[in-house]
Amino acid sequence: MKALILAGAEKEGPLAQYGPNKALIKIHGKEMIRYIIDAFKGLDFIDSIAVVGPKESLEPIKGQVDVIVDSAASLADNVLCGVNIFSDDEMVLIATSDIPMITPEAVRDFVEKSLSMDADFYYPIVSREENEKKYPGIKRTYVKIKDGTFTGGNIVMVRAGKVKECIKNAEAFMTYRKKPWMLARILGLKFILKFLMGTLTIDELQERVEELFGVKARAIISSYPEIATDVDKDSDLELAARALT
Repeated sequence: MKALILAGAEKEGPLAQYGPNKALIKIHGKEMIRYIIDAFKGLDFIDSIAVVGPKESLEPIKGQVDVIVDSAASLADNVLCGVNIFSDDEMVLIATSDIPMITPEAVRDFVEKSLSMDADFYYPIVSREENEKKYPGIKRTYVKIKDGTFTGGNIVMVRAGKVKECIKNAEAFMTYRKKPWMLARILGLKFILKFLMGTLTIDELQERVEELFGVKARAIISSYPEIATDVDKDSDLELAARALT
């Protein structure tokens, strides 16, 4: 299996004061992206690690990964640039570079649960209860559906060829991944109403994603909050520093 880490530069945002590329913010003297690289290296089923980002700024991790692909203009384009180096039938783990608490155990659990199902796209979700039990007081975006209240993960597993087929159609979905109301608008009026009433189910969401994007998707319930805990602001950075001591 291949792994792809997205490390595009961010010129704006709460953490811009630390430098132009969030992936290179240091936690205990170690670049944030290195924690994700090390987690992937701890898994025997990952045989190649690629990073997408501005090559010049990623010089500190040169030699730590198999290939660095120069970044493009948007998140969707960066994903496409990354998966283009893989063959269509390969399964690829795609992760953001801002989940430094991720562990090999969390990734292995997600992959094993995913491979027990038949799909082309797998996405982890973590319950609010699990998240707040491990990280009390942490602020995350949650969605309440009939199956429970969940936050989304920052890693997916997908067949490379399917990404190439549907990435442009899914660009808006990716852009609004942390804005439930905007996602509901993309999914349709029926889903807005069900979302408001709290009667939407995981199965219905999976079926709608397949209708919209032509990809068979499965949501994977993970009991590892670190797979969904990204570093977006100073309080997240402080949490990561405490968790990684």
